[in-house]
Amino acid sequence: MATKSYKNFIGGEWKTSSSGETFKNINPANAKDVVGRFQQSNRKDVNEAVSAARSAFPEWKKTPAPKRGEILYRVAEKLVKHKEALAQDMTREMGKVIKETRGDVQEAIDMGYFAAGEGRRLTGETVPSELTDKFCMSVRMPVGVVAAITPWNFPLAIPSWKLFPALVAGNTVVIKPASDTPLSVYHFVKILEEEGLPPGVVNYVTGSGTGAGAPLLDHPKVDMVSFTGSTETGRVVAGHCARQMKPYSLEMGGKNAILVMEDADLNLAVEGVIWGAFGTTGQRCTACSRVIVHKKVLKKFTNLLVKRTQELKLGDGLNEKIDVGPLVNEAQREKVHGYCKIGVDEGAKLLLGGKPHRAGGCSNGFFFKPTIFGDVAPKMRIAQEEIFGPVLSIISCRNLDHGIKIVNDSAFGLSSSLYTQDVNRAFQAIEHLDTGITYINSSTIGAEIQLPFGGTKGTGNGHREAGTAALETFTEWKSVYIDYSGKLQKAQIDD
Repeated sequence: MATKSYKNFIGGEWKTSSSGETFKNINPANAKDVVGRFQQSNRKDVNEAVSAARSAFPEWKKTPAPKRGEILYRVAEKLVKHKEALAQDMTREMGKVIKETRGDVQEAIDMGYFAAGEGRRLTGETVPSELTDKFCMSVRMPVGVVAAITPWNFPLAIPSWKLFPALVAGNTVVIKPASDTPLSVYHFVKILEEEGLPPGVVNYVTGSGTGAGAPLLDHPKVDMVSFTGSTETGRVVAGHCARQMKPYSLEMGGKNAILVMEDADLNLAVEGVIWGAFGTTGQRCTACSRVIVHKKVLKKFTNLLVKRTQELKLGDGLNEKIDVGPLVNEAQREKVHGYCKIGVDEGAKLLLGGKPHRAGGCSNGFFFKPTIFGDVAPKMRIAQEEIFGPVLSIISCRNLDHGIKIVNDSAFGLSSSLYTQDVNRAFQAIEHLDTGITYINSSTIGAEIQLPFGGTKGTGNGHREAGTAALETFTEWKSVYIDYSGKLQKAQIDD
């Protein structure tokens, strides 16, 4: 059976790259399975896509926001209709288990409905003037042409976080998905086209970071960049945008921790840690990679955690009985394996896993055993650096204050969690944990689209995705003063 080839979408037309080259999209559960071939785009393709977005912008901006929202509502409805097929393709192209890819699609559906509703709000403010016969208000204006660069771990949810708010606010977009997961974004763009999005409003180019990503960052007609990915690449994005005085939004790494106090429901905490550490095979920016446990329950908690983790089933995520799928590619598996060797060399105690998994039909995929390290010191590299795989470090703490200090001793500040039965401790943690997201008696993963998503320190640059906060990213404020006094009034000068 011939491998299907997919095209770029530029100015309302599906086109091959001017490079004449394509790349393969591989199933990480079975490297012999080629999901599809996609365009290896270059600067010429990017120029064409940005020009199309620039040409479409005036008319799309002029389209009433409620009408823009109606299109997005129809898109969400079609995502509902095709949810299972989209989830099946997503599992095949990036590996996470089918229950999670259904959740990924659902997140895009939720964001579609939410953004559609914002088309009838897009709220500004009206405030009193200090002068008589004068009216003051603020309104939102679209930024212009947005470049959206998205990662592979949430191939539909994260693109929806960017496209839906950007579009309802009146922007046009050029999206470049990660090369490991272009199919899910292809489906998304195809649905946008089918539901009546005007030509040029969304443009889709695939390819490498150097071939397509860098020209998109550098393009003088791109007004704003929205990026989700590694901290290393985020620094590059920031540099490019800063030199051009161009606004940018970064959502990057995390080294997220769950605190387990001595009064916690340990069975509940174990389930939360397993979900946080090994869901999506640890390939989430919000993944729990550190669990900080009160010394009084450390031994009991560790035994429960290891026993429960041993029960997890690895394999092809299309199998409903599988708990943990593969890593996304061989390079990621080598990176995770390398960190496990570092952990052993640092003196941490390897309690479980620590190596690739090739048994039980997993020989052709990029599988890695769920891994737990004990006796981890807070300053070890495995406790400080983002691994982005199924590797968990157990750290002991003396009390809540000590635990919070360990959590905050990180270059990142995305997500945190506390398990306790003490409401006073819960509110102390909420106040003192230096992260953009905090959970109480729940894991570090599970964000909902109606609240802001993002973090502090090295996790981002102060912007947030999802919720109404996303509109802050994709709009500019305009303050409006209307003087109907019939005379010149001088604010701060006239009495």
